[in-house]
Amino acid sequence: MHSLDNLHNVKGAKTEGFRVGRGRGSGNGKTAGKGMKGQGAHNVTKKNGFEGGQTPIARRLPKFGARKTHHNTPIVYAEINLSTLEKYFEEGATVNAAALIEKKIVKKELSGIKVLGNGKLTKKLIVEAKAFSASAKKAIEDLGGEAKVIA
Repeated sequence: MHSLDNLHNVKGAKTEGFRVGRGRGSGNGKTAGKGMKGQGAHNVTKKNGFEGGQTPIARRLPKFGARKTHHNTPIVYAEINLSTLEKYFEEGATVNAAALIEKKIVKKELSGIKVLGNGKLTKKLIVEAKAFSASAKKAIEDLGGEAKVIA
């Protein structure tokens, strides 16, 4: 029975260290198993991922992930519905980004405000936004309001 005070390796688990470069009679003298010449025969350390001068795989493969550049950033609108306008604004009010941020309807203007046609509008409003859905624009103008597209 083995216990912690009498542990030992099983037979063949450990081999004696092989002393290389100790003369021709040892069977592994002279070049000590490293051959005649070349990179492996010299005392050279190679960097991680080194492939013998060939371009390493890490540089051959394409890189993935988000690389944000100024020319391909998406347009993200802060969207509001007609039902929101109905709830927060009085008859004849002017609705713009500043008014929406002030009433905490939107946190940020982002790329601009877009008005969507979800819900029912019963008040005449002047709405200034970057974009309108067709149904929202029609609903605002049918009540005598204005749907101004701002640049």
